Amino acid sequence: MRSPLGYLADAAPGTHALLPVCGNGSQSLNLVALRFYYCGITIDTLVSTLIAILVTLLIGWLVVRSLQHGTPGKLQMVLEFLLDYTRGLVRETVAEDAEFIIPIAATIGMYILIANWIDFFPLPAPLIHPANADLNQTLAMAIVVILVVQGYSIKVLGPLGYLRRFTKPFELPVPFRVLFVPLNIIEELVKPVTLALRLFGNMFAGLLMVYLIGLLISAAASGPLLVKPLSAVGIGLLILWKAFDVFFVGTIQAFIFMLLTIIYFGMAREGLEEEGHGHDPHPPAPVPATGHHVS
Repeated sequence: MRSPLGYLADAAPGTHALLPVCGNGSQSLNLVALRFYYCGITIDTLVSTLIAILVTLLIGWLVVRSLQHGTPGKLQMVLEFLLDYTRGLVRETVAEDAEFIIPIAATIGMYILIANWIDFFPLPAPLIHPANADLNQTLAMAIVVILVVQGYSIKVLGPLGYLRRFTKPFELPVPFRVLFVPLNIIEELVKPVTLALRLFGNMFAGLLMVYLIGLLISAAASGPLLVKPLSAVGIGLLILWKAFDVFFVGTIQAFIFMLLTIIYFGMAREGLEEEGHGHDPHPPAPVPATGHHVS
């Protein structure tokens, strides 16, 4: 439960309780019960995620419904700007022909942005909370992104070129490059972890700060008479902090997640031109013959 203000939580943010779906739902680490630990769902995260998805779809539907040529509406202008910006990042970072990355990156960025912004409103807790403050949510998105990146890398480089990518740096002799294979594999495995933890850590830290500020406000409200007015000041500061955390930090984190997604697709093409492997999908246009010699 939250206070009437809606921002002050009665309990510190922490792990999200699993609702058992099969077995006894035990979180014990013994081999018998371990399989039941993953046979459960987190209702609060699913509800929060569903709300963010529905709002994202609603905004997209409203834009499509109101599409117009000439002078677009404000919402259409904002989304067109974001889409054009994403398209430019993809073309500069990945390739001109990697158009399929644009909807992936743009949708991820828009969804995370909306999921973060929803947290500003005093929604009922604990059923609804910032979806990205749950590591299960951010890790699931990161794993999906990395799996698609691996598939794209295999498609572009081929199976042998994909395996060869783990021997970088390519400028070194082959015997030395073999030594870097374990490091490159670890780097690839760590990508979804760091991608998920970055978003989760910032969102969770925001919730924790709100909780700590709420403790100070509650302490002031229940303290001596001279201290009680500080609780009203604290509430105002809490709202300001919440706005900063949600609209500024939340926006930055959505952009970073989207940007790293695009960068990882670009990194998936590493080795395309090294040592004659692969081919350039955009070779330079041949210079037409004019029949004249330039001296």
